[in-house]
Amino acid sequence: MRIWKVFLVIILIIAGLFLSLRLTTVQDFIFKSLVTNLANFESSFPAEDSLSAIVCGSRSPLVSPGRAQTCIAVQAGSNIFIVDIGDGSANNIQAFNIPTDKIKAVLITHLHSDHFSDLADLHLLSWVQGRSGKLKVFGPEGIDLVTSGFELAYEKDYQFRTEHHGEEMLPRANAGFDTTTIDLNNAVIFDKNGLKITAFKVTHEPVDPALGFRFDYKGRSIVISGDTSYDENLAKAAKDADVMFAEAQANHMLNVMKESVDGPLKKILDDIQTYHMTPVEAAKLAKMARVDHVIFYHLNPAPRIGIMENIFTRGVNEIIEDWTMSKDGTMVVLPIESNEIKISELN
Repeated sequence: MRIWKVFLVIILIIAGLFLSLRLTTVQDFIFKSLVTNLANFESSFPAEDSLSAIVCGSRSPLVSPGRAQTCIAVQAGSNIFIVDIGDGSANNIQAFNIPTDKIKAVLITHLHSDHFSDLADLHLLSWVQGRSGKLKVFGPEGIDLVTSGFELAYEKDYQFRTEHHGEEMLPRANAGFDTTTIDLNNAVIFDKNGLKITAFKVTHEPVDPALGFRFDYKGRSIVISGDTSYDENLAKAAKDADVMFAEAQANHMLNVMKESVDGPLKKILDDIQTYHMTPVEAAKLAKMARVDHVIFYHLNPAPRIGIMENIFTRGVNEIIEDWTMSKDGTMVVLPIESNEIKISELN
């Protein structure tokens, strides 16, 4: 009999909670609590002095639910940089509470649209959050065409927002981009506060130039490959790095997909195999470079279930042991004065 009484009390409590959610006072209290929490967000990046990176986009142009196109946010001390900004990645940057007003610059590896299509959204986010000056963008030859094109397309948008919110809130002078074309003869693009960022060339023909970036900060290092086929210059640039973010394309999976399609998609799935590296090739380059840990990103086709991950990375374990298959929200933290590599997931 006592069991039935307990059961009845539980039912009454649940019913009471359900009914209370229909009261406007309760709804308003919950909403205000949510707003307060959102207004007092903390960055997902660690407060400790470290070299850290968050994958804000882990897939290629091929659609995969829950994944944005290529984007990696890097923080060194208080400096934040965004490497590539593909479709959907600006939303992740916001969801991961990355303070966009503190972004020093956006670094674009090459001029395929899946590496810069969210540039306008990132521009707006950082402008609204109080960015000082125009959004700095570094990229290969032709990057000025991209940023000037965005400025032309969004000219009226900039005007209307400033007119509506005022110069104090959205200074018109801060709208737009401060663009720098990277000269590989002067490959160090940032060298300040203990952080050095070096650009290097990779092979992604017919895209030329295509770049990768190396971040060195107080004895810790992260290398981002960008899109590339097998290229030993990547191993040279990544020598003795703590972590290498390596793009990876499972051609053996694309070959299976090719058999089930026809027309333009079949040719595209065949063509793209000439200018991306496989997970095994990336592992070989990482071993050659003596990299401590590899994180695969720009995944094509991006695995949707565990068995796909196993198929994707076949052969990798025979070459290297320390690797991670990224998702949107994969974070690596390299504390200074340490050899520790911390890998976690924000989602």
